[in-house]
Amino acid sequence: MKILFLSDNFPPHSRGGAEINAFNLARAIKNNSHEVFVITATQDKSMAGESEYQRLKIFTIYSDYHPALTHYFAIYNLQTISEIKSIFQKITPDIVHAHNIHAYISYHALKVARKYAKGVFLTAHDTMLFSYGKFDGFIDKKDLSVRQNFNYKISLAEQLKTAKKRFNPLRNILIRYYIKYVDRIFTNTGILEQALNNNKISNTETSYYGTDIKNISSEVEINNFKKKYNIAGKKIILFGGRLSREKGGEVAVRALQYVVAKLPDTVMVVAGQKNEYARYMLKIAEESGIASSLFFTGWIGRDDMNLAFSSCNVVITPSIYFDTFNLFNLEAMASGKPVVGTCFGGTPEVIKDKETGFVVNPFNISMLVDRIILLLQDDDLARKIGEAGMKRAKEYFGMERQAKQILDWYENLLVKNKKNDK
Repeated sequence: MKILFLSDNFPPHSRGGAEINAFNLARAIKNNSHEVFVITATQDKSMAGESEYQRLKIFTIYSDYHPALTHYFAIYNLQTISEIKSIFQKITPDIVHAHNIHAYISYHALKVARKYAKGVFLTAHDTMLFSYGKFDGFIDKKDLSVRQNFNYKISLAEQLKTAKKRFNPLRNILIRYYIKYVDRIFTNTGILEQALNNNKISNTETSYYGTDIKNISSEVEINNFKKKYNIAGKKIILFGGRLSREKGGEVAVRALQYVVAKLPDTVMVVAGQKNEYARYMLKIAEESGIASSLFFTGWIGRDDMNLAFSSCNVVITPSIYFDTFNLFNLEAMASGKPVVGTCFGGTPEVIKDKETGFVVNPFNISMLVDRIILLLQDDDLARKIGEAGMKRAKEYFGMERQAKQILDWYENLLVKNKKNDK
């Protein structure tokens, strides 16, 4: 089969969870003896063109516009659509599989794909099929309990609040029109599937992210990593990904303040690009007198990221919005580390509370702090939970498992279409 992936961003130039999963899936499918191509976008003209990365043929299209027009260009992008058509004509793919296309590739590409491909699929990595950004309107910040039963129907008021002047009254209507050209929409968690269904988007099926189980780093490698960041002899909390308020950056620093008060030899290592929000986190730490306990690695490659997981004692993912999966959870489990994660979004489907980690309400700082301290003080419990997490990652979240599920859909659709053509 010839499979063409569509994704606004893609490695090696983007390392978000959605892009990493699309990349991992593309490689796994390639390893199953299929031809795999990728169309992605760039805002740097010098990076446009054809290239190859990890045996994947990548077509990078230039597109740049004022952010105020995002929710218009997301529907139909004149800058990219003609070039996308040309690539479709050149490749004549059997399958087109779209991922995040709500910025530059545009949803109109799904209609174009239907003309050239035998099958069209879409993976929803977030709530952008019905929301204008990070979705948190269902959360009652005064309720500190660990709830997971919500109605995710988004209101017009919530959309206006998020989009502000960028609101496009036809956006969601047109998205629902274009996804009718898709044979199946995959969601990375069951709770995201429920959220789509709550917002009149059906034809869905859950396909969990997969990951390759990591080899645990050697003691020498771990010690060198700790020396590099001056954290040798410390209890280490790992927090990372795209640093933002929604990912729980401020929550993490506030929690660290209480942890350090009880366990002074604790540090938090933040693995993520040093952006404006990172500086805000550091400012909070300085005001709280714990700046010396907060370390930023900046952007680090996969090898160092594996070392970060191997070196830490506990991983935290305290997102305060509908975080659909958070690949950080799975990568931590695959590395044998216990995770303390949010109750909002898909994390409770990945982490089994009290078995492979703890699920908490991140607005309940005392609950978050208690679980972190418990894992830092009880090495046997941390090891037991970490081992259970690794076992769960192997059984339910292997990359080959996800690739097989997706490939079965591709192949079954092609067989069905072939029968109908006779």
